[in-house]
Amino acid sequence: MRRVTLFVNGTSKNGKVVAVYGTLSDLLTVASNKLGIRACNLYNGKGGLIDDIALIRDDDVLYVSEGDAFIDPLSDGKSSDDISGSHTDWLTLNIGGRLFTTTRSTLVSKEPDSMLAHMFREKDVWGNKQDERGAYLIDRSPEYFEPILNYLRHGQIIVNEGINLLGVLEEARFFGIEQMAEQLEVAVKNSHPPEDHSPLSRKEFVRFLLATPTKSELRCQGLNFSGADLSRLDLRYINFKMANLSRCNLTYANLCCSNLERADLSGANLDGANLQGVKMLCSSAEGASLKGCNFEDPSGLKANLEGANLKGVDMEGSQMTGINLRVATLKNAKLKNCNLRGATLAGTDLENCDLSGCDLQEANLRGSNVKGAIFEEMLTPLHMSQSVR
Repeated sequence: MRRVTLFVNGTSKNGKVVAVYGTLSDLLTVASNKLGIRACNLYNGKGGLIDDIALIRDDDVLYVSEGDAFIDPLSDGKSSDDISGSHTDWLTLNIGGRLFTTTRSTLVSKEPDSMLAHMFREKDVWGNKQDERGAYLIDRSPEYFEPILNYLRHGQIIVNEGINLLGVLEEARFFGIEQMAEQLEVAVKNSHPPEDHSPLSRKEFVRFLLATPTKSELRCQGLNFSGADLSRLDLRYINFKMANLSRCNLTYANLCCSNLERADLSGANLDGANLQGVKMLCSSAEGASLKGCNFEDPSGLKANLEGANLKGVDMEGSQMTGINLRVATLKNAKLKNCNLRGATLAGTDLENCDLSGCDLQEANLRGSNVKGAIFEEMLTPLHMSQSVR
């Protein structure tokens, strides 16, 4: 592997030793990053233009220019400091009324593709405005700019207490300092507290209920009530769509006309609850207890449990006249002594269900799976006319 020492054209100080690999274009890219300039040409010590990387020998000293002709670092009696000043001279920035003094190399070396690097790589190319003291005017926030300047100086992100990371992030994006912006995005994300997914308690929910007018619909869509005690509460017309009500105690609660669509009621206890006109489409109540529940609305509004997962539920003694259980899953459910008069059970999975003592008069059982179901002690005989309604 060959290595060379690179200097800015016309200088003999602040050189950089780099490895030579790939093509001449690769070496020019490395030179741009190391020297903080837009490298275009390479010259040897005698001013010869190098146009092929094969011409470079190990330990060569090369001079990098931005397109200008070769300048002998010892010519015209100029000192190295005078010639190299175009890249190391001091300048002052007026950021939102606050002065910052730094070197040109600080602004161009660390992030050569940033806006600051393009503004100050060459003198007066952008026509930057200056105040009466000669400081370059930039209309940005000084408190957010200070961490950016320090990052360009030493490569570390240090933000003093009381300064908003989001403000520094936006400034980094504005000036095009991409590596700093990526690190700040991670820092901002980590600074936010983790989302609180803990379930609501009975006390918190009762507070919500008391603060809601009786004629207003309380939206609880997607909320987490897992394991909460909501027994004997008036929960009429509340939107529980996609809420987590698993293992909740809802005994004797009034859920009349509530929306429980796609809600998770697995393992919940709803014994004695009032479920008149309830909407439980595609809800999951596997292993729940619904003994003695009332789904029957005298006004004719029917409860809708279409597509619900009711595997292994205990609904013994429930009033379910006209209930819609189409394509629901009731495998291994206990429906003993239930009133299912006029119920829609088309396509329902009733495998191994205990339907003994049930009233199935005028129920629609078309296409339902009754394999292993128990129909003993029924109040009315089950006729074919009912199963092909």
